[in-house]
Amino acid sequence: MNRPLVKIGPARWPYTWLLPAVATVTVLLGAIVIAGLGGYRINLTPSEPLGLWRIVKLDRAAVVGDLVFICPPRSAAMQEARSRGYLRSGLCRGGIAPLIKTVIAVAGQRVAVGVSVNVDGHPVAHSALQHRDGQGRPMAGFSGGVLPAGSVFLHSPFAGSYDSRYFGPVPASGILGLAREVLTYAP
Repeated sequence: MNRPLVKIGPARWPYTWLLPAVATVTVLLGAIVIAGLGGYRINLTPSEPLGLWRIVKLDRAAVVGDLVFICPPRSAAMQEARSRGYLRSGLCRGGIAPLIKTVIAVAGQRVAVGVSVNVDGHPVAHSALQHRDGQGRPMAGFSGGVLPAGSVFLHSPFAGSYDSRYFGPVPASGILGLAREVLTYAP
């Protein structure tokens, strides 16, 4: 009786998936370590492009148009935002991650928040106020007014952004520096 010949090839390692998995985990851990050192941060929120950012020292007062990293103040609005899951964990006081936002008004400017935001009578693009969050919970807007000394008003064009439209002006002293993209992806 003739038996068919069975070809025996090189032995296959049953864990061929292990090497790519270890490499991926190593790269991710390396990015997290780098992000924690040298002023680098990883943005995981859609308010600005996702990815690796760098904090550049700001050696002047913040001006309108600056894209900044800022530690939010410890306030009732921020505590509620944290409990609702709007803010991520991080190294700022209160265990909150720095926000990446654009300064759209500084001390002395008048901000009005209605259907959208106006600064000194000029409408701000992409600033429509959301009356409910993604889970249907009510959202209250900032009442508006003239920004006090030492404060900034922050904005992101992302419709779901939690910014000064809701929590009002914040102390400029919380600014860590300018936000610069290093390796990002805008979905």
